[in-house]
Amino acid sequence: MGDERAVLVRDLVLSDPEGVRRAADELGAGGAVVHGFANFYALTAGADPEVVAWVNRMKGRPPGRVGSVTTVPSGIPALFDWTRLPPELPRRQVRSLLDELYELGPFGFRGPAAERLPGHLTAVRDGVRTVQVIAPGRDCPSNAFLGEALDRTGDAFLFVTSANRSRELPHWRGEAVVADFRDEPRVRVLAHADDGAARLRYPHHAPVSTSVLSFHRTAGVGRAGLPALTLERQGSLSAAYIRSVAANHGFALALAPQAGPRRDARIYPQATGPAGA
Repeated sequence: MGDERAVLVRDLVLSDPEGVRRAADELGAGGAVVHGFANFYALTAGADPEVVAWVNRMKGRPPGRVGSVTTVPSGIPALFDWTRLPPELPRRQVRSLLDELYELGPFGFRGPAAERLPGHLTAVRDGVRTVQVIAPGRDCPSNAFLGEALDRTGDAFLFVTSANRSRELPHWRGEAVVADFRDEPRVRVLAHADDGAARLRYPHHAPVSTSVLSFHRTAGVGRAGLPALTLERQGSLSAAYIRSVAANHGFALALAPQAGPRRDARIYPQATGPAGA
């Protein structure tokens, strides 16, 4: 039965509209979908607190851990309360920076949370109620799946987390995702048609969890007197690259103490076919 499920799951691919619909149906019915997310894999589910707690437990995390959210490109701005930006951070400049980073590929943003977001998807940081938005980039084919899934749930956002067990690195190979989650009856895999090609589309991004930039407060000023934004996590896009993009929009970049070095991509024992080329 495990082998049969592995074949079935791999048949659902992001480039197939029928596969996208089937995966969205399962998410709408209370399941979770591990899917191609730019150059790696993420796990997306409905935003109900019971579903978030179930996914956390399945991954080996505390059930009450605050979740991140994702949505289609047009829905991202509405997840933030732009009226709560610090006065030294002009809204137009912040949004133009976010737009450019999102055009480049997968990225994470933390900002003041919109009022409608529930407590299990927000966290208070520096006295500000914030939300962490993780998105695959404007050109990722997974946006079609996210749109279908939002239609099923009737919400404007979904819960998202990395496709891995606790304390493991995220997956970037479809076959490995199937092997990791094949015994979870409520999890469906919606794979890239070609994992190698998906990685090549993002030459500046490593196949690891996204970098996360916060803009709910400033981190002082940089050497040139520019207001500094905080890089909370050094993920797929390097700090040096983000710093150069931020400077073009009038911001310096500060690394949070917990940002740490960028983690290496998951290493697989042996390639298993064209998807890993």
